[in-house]
Amino acid sequence: QVQLVESGGGLVQAGGSLRLSCAASGRTFSRNAMGWFRQAPGKEREFVAAISWSGDTTVYADSVKGRFTISRDNAKNTMYLQMNSLKPEDTAIYYCAARTASLARVGESEYDYWGQGTQVTVSS
Repeated sequence: QVQLVESGGGLVQAGGSLRLSCAASGRTFSRNAMGWFRQAPGKEREFVAAISWSGDTTVYADSVKGRFTISRDNAKNTMYLQMNSLKPEDTAIYYCAARTASLARVGESEYDYWGQGTQVTVSS
């Protein structure tokens, strides 16, 4: 089992920045690929970004490419999502997720463990 806890969400004005963290505990963290997903009100959950276990491969949704950066610190069992140039359409609950495999993937069904989510609200 892997337990995931997100933090760092909040209210920010458009154009601002936030950094989300996802702390993992339980099974070995470093061999798990990780990802961020988000769910806006009235919409389905969608892929945001993913990172391989080694950190050398990252994947982004087109909507966040160039603005968001995913990273991880395996020594601290923590993954991050640096979000810059935030837009009102980025408002959502952000979830971190972990795979029981090492390669980064974009599909929600590829992930085995999920956090409870953290709210990000971007005002215009």
